[in-house]
Amino acid sequence: MAVKSDECVLSAVDLTREFIVHKIRPGLFGAIRGLLGGREKKRVLAVDRISFSVGKGEIVGLIGPNGAGKSTTIKMASGILKPSSGSIRTFGLDPFQERIAVARRYGVVFGQRSQLWWSLSARETFLALAEVYELEPREARQETAYLIEALGLGDFLDTPVRQLSLGQRVRCDIAAALIHRPEFLFLDEPTVGLDVTAKAQVRSYIEHFNRDRGVSALLTSHDMVDVERLCSRVLVIDNGRFLYEGPLEPLRDRFAPERQLVLDLEESVEGLELRTAEVIGVDGLRVEIRFDSRACSAMDVLGEVAANHTVVDFSVKELPIDEVIARLYQDGTDAREGR
Repeated sequence: MAVKSDECVLSAVDLTREFIVHKIRPGLFGAIRGLLGGREKKRVLAVDRISFSVGKGEIVGLIGPNGAGKSTTIKMASGILKPSSGSIRTFGLDPFQERIAVARRYGVVFGQRSQLWWSLSARETFLALAEVYELEPREARQETAYLIEALGLGDFLDTPVRQLSLGQRVRCDIAAALIHRPEFLFLDEPTVGLDVTAKAQVRSYIEHFNRDRGVSALLTSHDMVDVERLCSRVLVIDNGRFLYEGPLEPLRDRFAPERQLVLDLEESVEGLELRTAEVIGVDGLRVEIRFDSRACSAMDVLGEVAANHTVVDFSVKELPIDEVIARLYQDGTDAREGR
């Protein structure tokens, strides 16, 4: 989905990055040849002509298996790597050529790597980062106070980072990424290793800053709950190419159209047969029904049952989104519209 250029924070056109990998033959002879410059070279295409954009105030998920090209894409977007061909613009600037100007306008949260100083307290780290970004003292104080309150850091603000729990450290990392009021965040596995409660807290913090300040983000995560909760749309990448770009729901409809309707009835039934769906289980007053969402809706099935039986309660179950994505990988075809 294209975003208008004046509303675009990040955009890429035919973005490509290749690496040259040297292979050394096994054995002593192979090692000697390698030392003498006789190593075999192999061209590896990590990112292959991808095009995408992220609009102002938008959170987009970049998902794919390990080695799919996610990290390489983020490194090019943040100016760490130079593309082999194609173009990428962050805030309308070339992130590699104008790295410092671009870096002042984005923040980074790495769930598996911290940008905090382990021997310093969180407060001291924020002061140091304010100096790095050359913030005015008054601005630094105001921003620090805002982040302390928004993220609930007061109870452990003066504790050395090495003594913080993982959940506390991640909250401090989010604050560190936002200390200079960036317009954009790169979120790389921000909830990895956290328990269910801490994951939910981190998601709510990200939603808060997106809503309160309009901060855009590119999120990579293997936790599909992160993606479902935070992202308006997703980019699914595999072997350096996009397989899908768009909202999650059409992807679910295409690769996992089956739904399960669970009904609690007032009285038990036997031999229930439906025109719109298939009864797959009856346990006392509970009936489980499977239907194809492309052929009918849950309300269609519910209406057919309710015409002859009293329904006390019902719920609809869908295939977990991580299994939907797995089906897309197995299919291996480009699922974008018109492809």
